[in-house]
Amino acid sequence: MKPVWAFFGYDEPNYTYMKDGTRLLTQLSELSPVPVYVRTHNLLTSGDGTPSLKWGSTNAYTEDAQGRPKYDWTITDRIFDTYVQRKMKPLVEIGFMPEALSSQPQPYRHNWRPEQSGASIKGGWAYPPKDYDKWRELVYQWARHCVERYGRAEVESWWWEVWNEPNIVYWQGTPEEYQKLYDYAADGLKRALPGARIGGPHSTGPGSARAAEFLRGFLEHALHGTNFATGKKGSPLDYVGFHAKGRPEVNGDHVRMGIQYQLRDIEEGFKVVASFPELKGKPVIIGESDPEGCAACPQRFHPQNAYRNGTVYSSYTAASFARKYLLAAKYGVNLEGAVTWAFEFENQPWFDGFRDLATNGVEKPVLNVFRMFGQMQGENVAVVSSGDAGLEEMAKAGVRGAPDVSAMAVKGERSLRVLVWHYHDDDVAGPAAEVEVEIRGVSGGNGRVRLRQARIDGEHSNAYAMWKAMGSPQPPSAAQVKELRKRAGLEWIDLPAWSEKRGGLKLPLSLPRQGVSLLELNW
Repeated sequence: MKPVWAFFGYDEPNYTYMKDGTRLLTQLSELSPVPVYVRTHNLLTSGDGTPSLKWGSTNAYTEDAQGRPKYDWTITDRIFDTYVQRKMKPLVEIGFMPEALSSQPQPYRHNWRPEQSGASIKGGWAYPPKDYDKWRELVYQWARHCVERYGRAEVESWWWEVWNEPNIVYWQGTPEEYQKLYDYAADGLKRALPGARIGGPHSTGPGSARAAEFLRGFLEHALHGTNFATGKKGSPLDYVGFHAKGRPEVNGDHVRMGIQYQLRDIEEGFKVVASFPELKGKPVIIGESDPEGCAACPQRFHPQNAYRNGTVYSSYTAASFARKYLLAAKYGVNLEGAVTWAFEFENQPWFDGFRDLATNGVEKPVLNVFRMFGQMQGENVAVVSSGDAGLEEMAKAGVRGAPDVSAMAVKGERSLRVLVWHYHDDDVAGPAAEVEVEIRGVSGGNGRVRLRQARIDGEHSNAYAMWKAMGSPQPPSAAQVKELRKRAGLEWIDLPAWSEKRGGLKLPLSLPRQGVSLLELNW
């Protein structure tokens, strides 16, 4: 089982080295058996490094009075140092446009607020460069500096990209201008480090015909078009990147998830990739893969996002990642990773409904799904479930009738891990799923299997439930924070027990609605 889940991202790069940011990065590094890749916006944005929602800056590029470039890697180094120290790796997003290079620099910074729509993020940072040669040289100097600081082998293990979602408001240019931006950036990068891995276009929403056409147009250019920077045929393309989002809504008195929209984006993106024979085996990275599209939009202004604190987000994550594997197999694409666009937001109210993995340094239930994923090491084992909602039906209409009760499993030499979930789109109370997990073909050893179970539900691995039981304090006291931390991690609800296997096992399991269990078996 390829750990495609070991990718995370966020808008605000300056959170990386702040108190709760470093804590969360350490936790992500520790839960993964492989290096975690981290993607963040605003790595070239002009400013003093002060973060705010959907904003960050590094001031990496300025010009003197004569228009000569000046480079300052102080903040970008601080960001990448934080990753490398934890044996994490950047998925380097080359963007956004420095103020001194923007073809329309003023007004430069957006004044987005969480109650506003995404259209309000436009600014000078989103425009094409006034000088593409200077843009190429900026990328060259940055990559050369990274090689000098971290070493050639390390930087060759990173992924690189150009911009973010150039088919929507993030790019105030034409598709052809984006292709030119990409070509010049890739040329600068490869000149500094021929072995660097770059891809794109990291456009979003290929479930729509227009977005699928943007993706297809970029791939056609990269494979067969004339390179704007070199005049030669084609552009460097070491992987393909696109984004996929769901669409929750308020349905009466509750939130209803829109998992089908995310699955359709993934499916249509894979179809586009698979339609190019030259891309057979080429890595694919879903650069953002989430239940919806605005991590910084809290539920108090966007009630459809109320799923984020509790167990709907964790069960959705388990169910959706399982289908990413299935869709990749269906279309024969080489899925390398899927970026969960969720991190943390410094100095915000507790459990304020941002799409994050932790709040004020305390993990949310969804982070524990990734701890479970971290245990899923080994060879895939076939799973059949009478409660599986079915990939085609989920991509067509979501999970609106019977719940989705299914599993993934992996085996080691003398071990088995089974991840079981009970997911439904509707965030309402419902009966537990009475499950029997039947495991066939266990052999070897002395006939005994050691069992234990980890659980995420309303009572386990759930600091949010405890915080509500405390009366939702803002902020909690030091003593309350200590108690929340105890409940925040992954809880093992069954003490290790031994069972006679005799060639197979049947394990009864009562799994609450929106619950996720990890069964660990060793023999």
